[in-house]
Amino acid sequence: FSPSALGTRPHWDAAYERELQAFQETGDAGEVWFGEESMVRVIRWLEKQQVPPDSPVLDIGTGNGLLLVELAKNGYTNLTGIDYSPSAIQLSEKVREREGMSNIKLLVEDFLAPSAELSGFHICIDKGTFDAVSLNPDNAVGKRKQYVRSLCSVLKPEGFFLITSCNWTKEELLNEFREGFEILEELPTPKFCFGGRIGNSVTALVFQRK
Repeated sequence: FSPSALGTRPHWDAAYERELQAFQETGDAGEVWFGEESMVRVIRWLEKQQVPPDSPVLDIGTGNGLLLVELAKNGYTNLTGIDYSPSAIQLSEKVREREGMSNIKLLVEDFLAPSAELSGFHICIDKGTFDAVSLNPDNAVGKRKQYVRSLCSVLKPEGFFLITSCNWTKEELLNEFREGFEILEELPTPKFCFGGRIGNSVTALVFQRK
């Protein structure tokens, strides 16, 4: 991928500062990455797998925290969201407060350098964060490898990693996460037709840590 400002912290700090101001003025929490169906897809999979509601769940790059709010509304009680942008965490705290979800834990954390506090998760969820890491102008390849190492350190053996990406195909993600993870299933995502060929605008996969 070509390097992009979308892979830098200053970009996201500025973006979430704007969203934080908009929330304070209008109550709008901002957009849901990959749309509402992306949250429904994750929750349906957790329910289908009968994941216990008290299982520790980590939302990597939580942004406005709306996914965590939906998980809480669906009965999940052990929820943690991290983001390296303090403005994103401020926004998600305000959203959490408005929704009355006191059981959501929010932390300013850089996933590429996780603190010791981040460990023992049964479920890790990523909607677009790995995509952003991949666009970093400064050694994106090294940062992708560090992402995988971090994931291995925070996710329990046999824990599940659910990733939604608009930059990577299934085959590419299988290659990126080949060390330490095995594919469990591909989740259905919206399809489009172009030039007589059918494709997917996003890829959603479930991995299991070996």
